[in-house]
Amino acid sequence: MGLVLDTSALVAAERAGEPWEDMLGAAGSEPAALPAIVYAELVSGVLLAETSARAAARRTKIEALADLIPLIEFGRSIAERWAQLFAVLQPRGRLIPSNDLAVAATALELGYGVLVGPRDEKHFRTVPGLRVEVLR
Repeated sequence: MGLVLDTSALVAAERAGEPWEDMLGAAGSEPAALPAIVYAELVSGVLLAETSARAAARRTKIEALADLIPLIEFGRSIAERWAQLFAVLQPRGRLIPSNDLAVAATALELGYGVLVGPRDEKHFRTVPGLRVEVLR
């Protein structure tokens, strides 16, 4: 078992003033992983920062996180899993945002769950077989 980190968990921890390293402790003894799409969303926050100082601080946090846990690339096997999930959810009218579908596909391909922010991100619960943990 393990957990992939969703952007919602990282943003919630940042807004609460909690270091991301402390959030990893909330995962307990489970290994954590960072999906490539979450890394991309975080880097978007750097590029959209209001000031260069804020951009630099965000970049430093992201790099420190990426040094702590593995960054999981969106390769062939995860892309196949994404397509399978899309094919299951779309006909049911339960499609989730494509970035979150990539997070779910990454988690399932690794045999992991997903750690989401305290607001829950309930749409992840529509993904068959995906374990969802909520950051407290």
